[in-house]
Amino acid sequence: MNVQNLQALTLPDEKKAWFVHDRFGLFVHWGLYALPARHEWVKSREELSDADYQNYFDHFDPDLYDPRDWARRARAAGMKYVVLTSKHHEGFCLWDTKTTDYKVTNTPYGRDLLLPFVEAFRAEGLKIGFYYSLIDWHHPDFTIDPRHPQRNHPDAVKINEARDIRRYAAVMREQVRELLTDFGRVDVMWFDFSYPQWKQGDLVGKGHKDWESEPLVRLVRELAPDTIINNRLDLADLVPDIVTPEQYVPRAWPERDGKRMTWEACHTFSGSWGYHRDEDSWKSPEQLVQLLIGSVAMGGNLLMNVGPTARGTLDHRAKAALSAYEEWIALHGRSIYGCTQSEFSAPIDCRLTQNGSRLYIHLFNWPFRHLHFDALAGKIEYAQFLHDGSEVAWLKPSGNTLWKNSQFPVGEDAVSFVLPVRRPSVTVPVIEVFLKT
Repeated sequence: MNVQNLQALTLPDEKKAWFVHDRFGLFVHWGLYALPARHEWVKSREELSDADYQNYFDHFDPDLYDPRDWARRARAAGMKYVVLTSKHHEGFCLWDTKTTDYKVTNTPYGRDLLLPFVEAFRAEGLKIGFYYSLIDWHHPDFTIDPRHPQRNHPDAVKINEARDIRRYAAVMREQVRELLTDFGRVDVMWFDFSYPQWKQGDLVGKGHKDWESEPLVRLVRELAPDTIINNRLDLADLVPDIVTPEQYVPRAWPERDGKRMTWEACHTFSGSWGYHRDEDSWKSPEQLVQLLIGSVAMGGNLLMNVGPTARGTLDHRAKAALSAYEEWIALHGRSIYGCTQSEFSAPIDCRLTQNGSRLYIHLFNWPFRHLHFDALAGKIEYAQFLHDGSEVAWLKPSGNTLWKNSQFPVGEDAVSFVLPVRRPSVTVPVIEVFLKT
């Protein structure tokens, strides 16, 4: 690989400014796996054959699909962009692709799902992203590997002899070409994923050589020069546009070679990406809101996932989760949009975001009467609760005689915000501090 030429394919920061500003997106995992409703990896987990899985294709008919409802709920929840699984690992395509018969237009539903989705979300002002799986457990040229449903087939190695991953890589490029030319502007291409380190006997995982990742990136840049590409193509010499920690909270702003990266955490409302009828680890409103705040407090975005049902609806649990965001973001959006990591150190049990001269203190745990904040003395112009605009008083160091000579001293550069005994009735209270300029 020509490293210098690859580096030229990375988007400059100014072309990612909208992404860094908007901070909050909706992930949508939807496919045939909504019918078994027991995890999007069900075909691999249960080692189902194509014949076994065909039953879901033959009965896919989301008759209640209304992307306008999804889009309205996403906008109300404060989400500014959306990423939809155009094709997941099962290989099923949600659009009328010319590259395969394994597509939605050949199911009982019989119609393209992608175009109405794009139109509905654009109408609500959200930017559009497509998730595209590099994996395809249905394609006849996708070689069996350690995560393939046929990995334990006694003739797996022999079956692979008749398969050609190069033909599959060519099909991938044609599918990506369709996605980037048939649906208008695409703001994000979210590829998933590479696993060359995985091994099982003679079977090995796949990486950039299998995907032919460099030609794939060049194709995206040719067709959509401003489209954001994530970091899952196994191209070590390419500085990705964004990095994407999944289902965990980083301890610090992710870096590469000492430089802070543009990043986005992706999380689920529950423990599954696709619709899982019986899964019961759904996050509380506090967890949901704190994930968003915590990401922005470390300079990152949050992409929060929902898995629609086989009939094309969002179930009551998903609606409740979106409503939790809607209720909080309606009053606290200023502490998220356009914000980033603060220059100050957060008090205990707090997270900070900042937008210029406005500092936002998010109180994850409600203190008793006073919040002590170091290094703010002489820097505050005004402070208020963000949810209702009510003033929050603070004590200057000279007024802190109560603590100055006690066993819990407050430093000379600290201030102490005076809080009500009872916590405000919002999921996470926020103090908005106007700093002197």
